Amino acid sequence: MKKKRLVTGALVLSTALVLAACGGNEEESNSTEEMDHSNTEHAQMDHSSSGEVPEGLANAESPTYPVGSEAIINADHMGGMNGAKATITGAFDTTVYMVTYTPTTGGEPVEDHKWVIHEEIEDAGEVPFNSGEEVVLNAEHMDGMDGAAAIIDSAEQTTVYMVSYKDTETGEEVTHHKWVTESELSPVE
Repeated sequence: MKKKRLVTGALVLSTALVLAACGGNEEESNSTEEMDHSNTEHAQMDHSSSGEVPEGLANAESPTYPVGSEAIINADHMGGMNGAKATITGAFDTTVYMVTYTPTTGGEPVEDHKWVIHEEIEDAGEVPFNSGEEVVLNAEHMDGMDGAAAIIDSAEQTTVYMVSYKDTETGEEVTHHKWVTESELSPVE
């Protein structure tokens, strides 16, 4: 009798999982496809860092969110980030770039990666890069990023933040995440 219940329970569970995987409407399907890029792109991302910053990166003189303050993250670079309460662990004035790059480890190009800062680009110099320029990345946010050839998709002069937060999906503590822009933060209410 117990074996029959176990088999029946397993069958019900399997059926539910199959139906859940196949279910959903078109809107949900589209949002899943959009999120797929972000999730696969950041699957190898090291969410936490040591907190070390590139040489020459200037601390922000009067950031909207000073080090030690809290803010809400309004960005979904990866799952579990959007809506998380963050503690600011660094605030820096720089140019931030969205880039498309081909990983040095092989595979498809990673499109619209947010964010790489000016100081994480090889031979950056003083003048910011423009959209369409080709660069080499000196960042280790993801496997295959360091030394990768990239194209600048967009550039913005802003305050960029390093943040620590608790992943809203896994509960994992993320420390010194690089980078979130000022426009991706809002005050804690």
